[in-house]
Amino acid sequence: MKYVIFGGGGFIGSNIADKLLAEGHSLRIFERPRVPPYRVFEAHENVEWIAGDLQSKHDLEEAIKGVDGVLHLVSTTLPKSSNDDPVYDIQTNVIATLNMLNVMVEQKVEQIVFISSGGTVYGKPVQCPLSEEHPTDPEVSYGISKLTIEKYLYLYKKLHNIKPVILRVANPYGERQRIETAQGAIAAFVSRATAGKTIDIWGDGSVTRDYIYIKDIANAFSKALKYQGSEIVFNIGSGEGTSLNALIDLIEKITDNAVTRNFMPARAFDVPINVLNCSLAERELGWKAEFSLHDGLRHTINWYIDSLTTEKNKS
Repeated sequence: MKYVIFGGGGFIGSNIADKLLAEGHSLRIFERPRVPPYRVFEAHENVEWIAGDLQSKHDLEEAIKGVDGVLHLVSTTLPKSSNDDPVYDIQTNVIATLNMLNVMVEQKVEQIVFISSGGTVYGKPVQCPLSEEHPTDPEVSYGISKLTIEKYLYLYKKLHNIKPVILRVANPYGERQRIETAQGAIAAFVSRATAGKTIDIWGDGSVTRDYIYIKDIANAFSKALKYQGSEIVFNIGSGEGTSLNALIDLIEKITDNAVTRNFMPARAFDVPINVLNCSLAERELGWKAEFSLHDGLRHTINWYIDSLTTEKNKS
């Protein structure tokens, strides 16, 4: 099969791309201009790397032409900063996705897998773990945009027979996660812990999240592309909650380094706990998380240290 991955050069997208290439699929990877390929592809790997603007209909037409399905991983905003400019959030995410869907309709491409946010679309939990039936009351523009796109996917299914699968992914971590773009607590904590720097914690460290390793996420997307059932929305997480304090404890154990913690005032938008119930994905997709947090963290830390060594050797 041939798929286009919008955002296929990023942290999540590149890991999904590697998984699909290993399964023998052909890929067209759509990225922003001047984003280089994340690695050198082998001669037997059928990869087309293209650059473009998600808000350009011409670029969308070129990206979607001749593919069997679409993987939509692009988000132009982050949860913690999306409230700063909700108009930009809507223009670059929701409207851009509507343009994508319209091109899919024109080109008769019916399959799409969309990455939504298990960490923001639900808002403050009524009960935990959160199932897909939990109320959706996001408190950041990022979550509102994700939920809006979900609703449009339902609409396009009804109007145009688009076949969507929506994966509400928990807090991702793993190889290729970028520290400089503030892509999550684990990336920031690992970089500071390995450098012997103080870790800043908003609140008392009791904030609890569901952390999911990147290889498990890639496997979920692979299974979503094969799914023929009637369900649309799936939670993708570990199903286990880990507090920030417990997370740092585990990093200390794996690195054998003590970490200094700097506790700061809690942030209003941080919900106290978010843990996903992923039983629907296990039942329908045949998917469940296979990596424990300890094992996933160990792989991530080893990769990060190896990356630092490689960069030093280059310089």
